[in-house]
Amino acid sequence: MNSKKFNRKDSRPFILVAPLDWGLGHATRCIPVVLMLLQQNCKVAIAAEGACKYLLQQEFPDLIFIELKGYRMKYSRSKHLMPVKLLVQLPKILYRIYTEHCWLNKIVKLYDIDAIISDNRPGLYHKIVPCVYITHQLKIKTGNRFTEMVAQKIHYRFINKYNECWVPDAAGEINLAGSLSHPEILPAVPVKYLGSLSRFEKKEMELLFDLAIILSGPEPQRTVFENIIFEELKHYQGKVFMLRGLPQKKLLNSVNSPSLIIHDHLPAGALNLAMEQSKIIISRSGYTTVMDLIKLQKRAVLVPTPGQTEQEYLANHLMQQKLFYCTKQQGFSLLDILKNAASFSYKEIHLPQQVYKIVIENFIKRITGEI
Repeated sequence: MNSKKFNRKDSRPFILVAPLDWGLGHATRCIPVVLMLLQQNCKVAIAAEGACKYLLQQEFPDLIFIELKGYRMKYSRSKHLMPVKLLVQLPKILYRIYTEHCWLNKIVKLYDIDAIISDNRPGLYHKIVPCVYITHQLKIKTGNRFTEMVAQKIHYRFINKYNECWVPDAAGEINLAGSLSHPEILPAVPVKYLGSLSRFEKKEMELLFDLAIILSGPEPQRTVFENIIFEELKHYQGKVFMLRGLPQKKLLNSVNSPSLIIHDHLPAGALNLAMEQSKIIISRSGYTTVMDLIKLQKRAVLVPTPGQTEQEYLANHLMQQKLFYCTKQQGFSLLDILKNAASFSYKEIHLPQQVYKIVIENFIKRITGEI
């Protein structure tokens, strides 16, 4: 890894952070990464657009934001049509990888970038500037062994263009993502496990809500699940907190009532508090959400997005490990699910929470020539 002499007017290393825009999970798990970079006296720029950009601007209003077009993936309302929907968008994905790589070469020169941290954006590698790729999907689940092998080879081809690959999971046998993050064959570049990566902090709080519902993920399935939830809540008597997962929308004030508190979006600190104040949580089985739940040691019901094979695998894996109760969106019955979850034998898991800080600190020391 090449080091630079920081003899400019601003001698701090300038780091570009760029999360993928497939949902908000990639953006939210970059929050602790950015915080650690700032603690290491780095200058940070964030490359994003749309909801991801808005979310991160709420957390870091004083940082530099550079517009970078997202992949803008479209999903199907039908689980069975999801693979076809994704397949027809493959040319768009490959074109976006190419254009973001060309974009990066210009941005590195324009801003004099010292290092790049890309969360699942394959095209943000550079021949000269040190670059890191963050992913928990070293093995991409497709539901078919052959296509999984092909997808992994293509993914590794891009990962190996980076200097390092950071995996937000524990390195040992006790981990969250199973074969997703611990495949039989690793990329050729150094792979560093970050431990669990969450923006939240564990706090002891009085329980104010019987149930918290955290909606997230791509459309149209986010809205499909939201409509199911609203219908099911008509038969529920407890006090509910709901986060709609829509950073750029206006609050649905007309829906709020003493027993149902709704927010379209909350900053990390406020959401941290609301989740701690909730007895049980219903959410998607997105990996970043799972890491947040583990950090807070909260009991939860996970409902994978239909047709999203990674979430479906993760939900099944976590339920087998007795970490969360999981159910399908189809046939979702809130009262039955809460009854089953109440009798479920949950197990606790304690994963390392500070490893990522050491990995980032050493990375900054290497690019500044300290080690």
